[in-house]
Order: sequence, then structure tokens, then C-alpha cells
Amino acid sequence: MSHKVLVLTKYGSLGGSSRYRFYQYLPYLKSQDLDLTIAPMLDNDYVADINSGKRNVGKILSKYFQHLTRLLTDRDYDLLWIEKEILPYLPAWLEKLIAGHIPYVVDYDDAQFHRYDLFPPKIFRMFFSKKIDKVMANAKLVVAGNEYIAQRARQAGAKWIEIIPTVIDLDRYSLKSSTTPGEFFNVGWIGSPPNSNCLQPLQPVFENLYAKYMCKVTVVGAGNIDLGKSDLTIKDWYEDSEVEDIKNFDVGIMPLRDTPWDRGKCGIKLIQYMACGLPVVGTPIGVNQDIIQHGVNGFQATSLDEWNNYLSKLANDPDLCREMGVKGRAMVEASYCLQVTAPKMAQLLKSSI
Repeated sequence: MSHKVLVLTKYGSLGGSSRYRFYQYLPYLKSQDLDLTIAPMLDNDYVADINSGKRNVGKILSKYFQHLTRLLTDRDYDLLWIEKEILPYLPAWLEKLIAGHIPYVVDYDDAQFHRYDLFPPKIFRMFFSKKIDKVMANAKLVVAGNEYIAQRARQAGAKWIEIIPTVIDLDRYSLKSSTTPGEFFNVGWIGSPPNSNCLQPLQPVFENLYAKYMCKVTVVGAGNIDLGKSDLTIKDWYEDSEVEDIKNFDVGIMPLRDTPWDRGKCGIKLIQYMACGLPVVGTPIGVNQDIIQHGVNGFQATSLDEWNNYLSKLANDPDLCREMGVKGRAMVEASYCLQVTAPKMAQLLKSSI
């Protein structure tokens, strides 16, 4: 018997969180007797606008109410599979009313609760600071991307919590070829414009690496960014080319700030780098502490001196880069790939109906 599931994503497939937490699972889940209907609140045109710095408020409101109308009229489902919340800035009690008798699974790959309990004005927090807690408490199942999110779900009184990391599809990722002797060492980062500000504090490191070793810096998806006197290449992000772009890096980096929001990140950059056989360097905050095995598949760096020392070490030791890259790829194959998590996700959804 096929179970009907309405998949309520925040974005279309170009939105990173929706792509990794939902869209890439669809082919496998459909093969497991799950009849999935996907309904993004904001489509790929919206994602493209945001990445190019555009924001059409009228278009957003139109999508918002179209989404709400569908939810109120289309009720023939056994389960709702929700990304973060049904609709942003809608009270939790109203979301529960909309869901009605249909059980729901809610998924988080970041600390969405901090968008309500930390960032908005104080008067807004009075009404919405506990919204996500209530969404979690009312869910049949909360799927958390890491322990930080799972801990919040426990505090909220969620009845059932499972941790599934954000992963990649191994079929899309292959190991990079060996670096040709004499080529410039390429320090790489991939992400989106809102997250690129984490690179600015590393400007002195990039400048020093360029001055001493002629190291390059390549950023993919960052938009316009100035990193001082470094050999900087800025590339637009495209789904079809992201893997090849990463394979052109020699090391992948993931700097973070010590904030509640960054503690809730799921480390997908690190997973992408490691899937291509790259060593990684990142700030030991949140899930980065679990993914980066210091001295094994990469380095955990806190100070600018540590960033400079570890990147310099890798720039001068291609054998170490290869050794760390092999171990990183093995870790992805064991724990951070779709081939491992998709069967578990299918079982969780079926058990929630």
C-alpha cells in the first residue's frame, strides 16, 4: 500500500537546505511505496532573486498565501513532511489547526528557533520566541541535523527525535585528481552570499599565504567580496558545476563565528569537500567538532595563527593533503552520504504514519 505524503519545503531545489534535506531523497523514497507530492513555499525563481540581491515583497506575499490556500484545501494525505515550519511568522497554534488530524514530521538543518527567540524585536519575541518549540512538541517526529538542534527539541518536549546529518549523494561526487607539481595551492570555500561574511576575518591569513606561497583563494557562491591583497577568484554557484568547482580546490575551509546560529549549522561544506577527497580546515564550533578529526582528515583552527599554520602546512605537504583527503572520503562513505541515510529516512517516514 502506497502512503501519501505532502512534502512542504521552504524552497525549490535550488535552495540548499531544501535540496539536501528533501529533494535528493525523493527518488529513493518514491521507490519505497511513498507517494510524495512536493510543495515548496518559495520557488527557484525566488532563490535566484535572493542570490542576486533582489527581494520582491509582493511576490513573497503572493507565494505565502498560495501556499496557505493549498494547505487549507488539499487534505488527502497520510503525513506531512515539513521543513522547519508550515509558514513563517504564523502562530504555532494556527499551524497545528492547519495540520488538523494529519500527523507531521518536521525537519531542521539549522537553528531556526533562533530566528524567533534571538533576532526579532523584543515585542515580536513576546509572541513568537517559543513558536518552533511548540511546532516540535506537536510533531509526531522531529528530525534534527545535529545534536544542538536535537537538544532544543528535547527541551521543547518533542515526543520522538532522530538525528540525521545533512549528507551528499556519493553518485555525484568523485575524488579530485592529484595536483600537478608547480600549480598554485588553492584554498576553497563554497556557500551563499549571506554566509560569506565569515571569510572576512581570515583576510590577513589569505594575504600572508599569497605573499609567502602564492596561494590562491577561490570562493563559489559568495557574491561580491573583498579579501584584500590575495589572489581571489569569485565564481557563481551552479548545481551542475559545484562538484567540479570543489575538485579544483586543494583544501576546503569552513570558518564560523561563535554564535548560537552558527552552533546549529550542519557542516555540509565540510561533507562536500571531504567527498571530493580534500583535507578540511574549520572552526571547532558545533558539528564541525565532530566532522573534523583534528590531524586525521583536517585541522580545527580557532586563532588566526592556527589558520595560517594549518593552511601553510597543507600548502607545503601534498602527501598530507592526499592522506587526509582519503580519510575524509572514507568518513563520508561511512556516515555522511545519502546511501546510508535514505533507508533510515524511509523507515522513519513510514513509522510516522
